[in-house]
Amino acid sequence: MAKYKNHVLVCGGTGCRASQGEEIVQNLNRILEENGLEQEVQVVRTGCFGFCEKGPVVKMVPDNTFYVQVSPKDAEEIVKEHLVKGRQVERLLYIDPETKKQVSESKNMGFYKKQIRIALRNCGFINPENIDEYIARDGYASLGKALTEMKPEEVIKIIIDSGLRGRGGGGFPTGLKWDITRKVESDQKYVVCNADEGDPGAFMDRSILEGDPHSVLEAMAINAYCTGADKGLIYIRAEYPLAIKRLKIAIEQAREYGLLGSDIFGTGFNFDVELRFGAGAFVCGEETSLIHSMEGLRGEPTVKPPFPSESGYKGKPTNVNNVETYANIPVILMKGAEWFSSIGTEKSKGTKVFALAGKVNNVGLIEVPMGTTLREVIFDIGGGIKDGKKFKAVQTGGPSGGCLTDKHLDIPIDYDNLLASGSMMGSGGMIVMDESDCMVSMAKFYLDFTVEESCGKCAPCRIGNKRLYEMLHKITEGKGTEADLDNLRNLSNVIKDTSLCGLGQTSPNPVLSTMENFWDEYIAHVKNDNCPAGQCKALMQYVIDEEKCVGCTLCSRVCPVDAIAGEKKAPHVINPTTCIKCGACYEKCKFGAISIQ
Repeated sequence: MAKYKNHVLVCGGTGCRASQGEEIVQNLNRILEENGLEQEVQVVRTGCFGFCEKGPVVKMVPDNTFYVQVSPKDAEEIVKEHLVKGRQVERLLYIDPETKKQVSESKNMGFYKKQIRIALRNCGFINPENIDEYIARDGYASLGKALTEMKPEEVIKIIIDSGLRGRGGGGFPTGLKWDITRKVESDQKYVVCNADEGDPGAFMDRSILEGDPHSVLEAMAINAYCTGADKGLIYIRAEYPLAIKRLKIAIEQAREYGLLGSDIFGTGFNFDVELRFGAGAFVCGEETSLIHSMEGLRGEPTVKPPFPSESGYKGKPTNVNNVETYANIPVILMKGAEWFSSIGTEKSKGTKVFALAGKVNNVGLIEVPMGTTLREVIFDIGGGIKDGKKFKAVQTGGPSGGCLTDKHLDIPIDYDNLLASGSMMGSGGMIVMDESDCMVSMAKFYLDFTVEESCGKCAPCRIGNKRLYEMLHKITEGKGTEADLDNLRNLSNVIKDTSLCGLGQTSPNPVLSTMENFWDEYIAHVKNDNCPAGQCKALMQYVIDEEKCVGCTLCSRVCPVDAIAGEKKAPHVINPTTCIKCGACYEKCKFGAISIQ
């Protein structure tokens, strides 16, 4: 095996691949060969580095130089300057927005400084398609330790003592769930990985599976050993082709190495994994819906109890955990419960992965200790709000969560604090909004999503959410009344109390949280026929200021419906009955003469 002097790590996650990441890899390999360096330098296609805003990312090892926003044409300069001459390509270095200075190592970047990567420990460091690289970073050592040195009860005790809670949204103690499944007697048991990530803006599980699939396989095997199962199923969205590809490769490699299959580590323990594909139904993130889908039935939830731990897949005891939960297991077993529980808060231990998106400068995948504040996440790690605008709200927990405001910025993030604030942890979606976002429209957007994704089994969710959406639509069209606001709140509480599963029970959260924190916006919509953010088209009107208009005619030329009239070098006028409020004139006016009222 060749021993390389240098490694060039290229982000191979979906986001960077969409920005020509594969072309970067190909160009690097071609230019290395042209310069006779292919035996000295290895190009490694890794998983996601997390800093998606600055992708594609290329990292040079061993000097740890971190290049951002790299394009295929930059490959030649990286090889000839950095690898041949030993000089950094300064124009590709990250520039700190505060100091305006170049930063060459990721550890010195604000985006990474407050992160602790446990679930994401291998993403961006190893080639996910090479099992040897996973093993080199203690991969499968925890499985070997569990099978050869520990009893199932001892492993479960470590997981319980660590304080690990389910990262899929429910937050149920992981070790306790394993213990319940173990104690149920059956001739057949199953362990399941929930990789059905459906929240808008969420990509945590996808990135782990793309960047470190073996960590999930190892954890599932440990789970199976503890619970008495010998079959594992990974339920993954068919829209994740790269994650599926890498999972398939990882499963085959693990089988070849004897880490999946029969008599693992010579202990007589048998375990293997199969993939099951979902068709993108959000409700299948709920474990009973997921199980029904895997059985070839409609993805609908069932009343619990019995819980899947007692009667799940094919009526057998089934333990379901999500991707991020599994990714923590091997490290906990390797470093101990005390180490893991020392991170985080009293009731929420360890770290949490978030997909930070929206109107924030540093969009990306982050992992922070529980107890980190929203202010630290949004302004220190996220780099603040885009274009210097004012922070308005942050949606946590996806469509099931709530919108939090600046009064919540210093609340430590954990399961209990987010619930008490009117939101929830969810699986880890975090969407930031600025002053230009309308909170009524935001609530309507999420209701539109949940209406579309409802399985339709129970009336509160099927009918109630449709009525909520209709009322919100009425309000954003300028036809709402104060009575609609009372109905919104009352119906939301009924849906929360009577829906069958978590989708319906949490679907009104965006409505209730925005009404709680942005009541004035709702009042402005129904009493003043005004959208303060200027986003609801029915409540908008474009007006030309006669004093500022110089009659350049640009606005009339870009108007698609000829709604603007006026002579050259004379003030123009917008006909409100003809205007379709597309905003083309507003964007093109060079004199600031057009305003939104």
